[in-house]
Amino acid sequence: MPSFTPRQLILLVLLTLIWGVNWPIMKLGVMHFPPLSFRALSMWIGLGVVSCVLLLQKQPLFIAREHWGTMAKLTFFNMVIWHCLVIVAMPMVSSGRAAILGYTMPIFSAVIGGLVYRDRLVARAWCGVGAAFLGVLLLLWHEFGALGSRPTGALMILFAALCWAMGTQMMRRAAMPVPVLTMAFWMMLITAIVLSLAAITLEQHLWHMPDSVAVNTILFNGLLVVGFAQVVWFVLARSLPPVASTLSVMFIPVLGVFSGAIWLGEVLHWQDWTAVCLMVLAIASVLWPQRKSA
Repeated sequence: MPSFTPRQLILLVLLTLIWGVNWPIMKLGVMHFPPLSFRALSMWIGLGVVSCVLLLQKQPLFIAREHWGTMAKLTFFNMVIWHCLVIVAMPMVSSGRAAILGYTMPIFSAVIGGLVYRDRLVARAWCGVGAAFLGVLLLLWHEFGALGSRPTGALMILFAALCWAMGTQMMRRAAMPVPVLTMAFWMMLITAIVLSLAAITLEQHLWHMPDSVAVNTILFNGLLVVGFAQVVWFVLARSLPPVASTLSVMFIPVLGVFSGAIWLGEVLHWQDWTAVCLMVLAIASVLWPQRKSA
């Protein structure tokens, strides 16, 4: 459980703010434009941002042939499943609840790390996992009825979170001597192609000229969510232990819940407020500096 550097903390705060407020923004966006097409356009815009940065920094795009198998697995688990399933599920659930379900990922990641990769987690890390898990249960308190009647969207997001957790563990352990931006470029390109093909196949009959709300939400997702925050996440996932990089972003669903309540009028209950305290406890279990041994 190493301490975060100032640079990592700054990146973490920016990532949390952008991804947190994006849940109601995504919900608003898919109300004005077909979901897969919305995400595909955002991905192509984000890819353009990363391409410009690569050109300015003169970083190579080449990846050796022996690493393409690893790249394909990382892309599938970290990007393709997550972006496809979450955006399709967004119209089925509230933005706050979607954020909560999506950020069960840290719980899955900690469990996968302990059971599959034999990670040894200190006691306070497990306390953080437990607090986050309890917070998720509380925030879902009023969703059980909806889950019973229409579980498709919730199950899609939970499965996407499970795959993202596995991808995070794989990302940390991937033996690829490739710059993070180069990895991000190829992963985004593959995902953009998959999303575009899915949108052409399933949504072409729904295409229309996007209105101002659709344009603004697509630009926010493309420039900030994909072009900036996605790359920041790759940096954190590669440089930090999986439990630290995942539990430390647990404040994102809290922002998602309250920004959804403010912007979209989604109703909050006492479980939401209690969960905030539990999420903060989960974050503190990771971010609080560890006492050095003598």
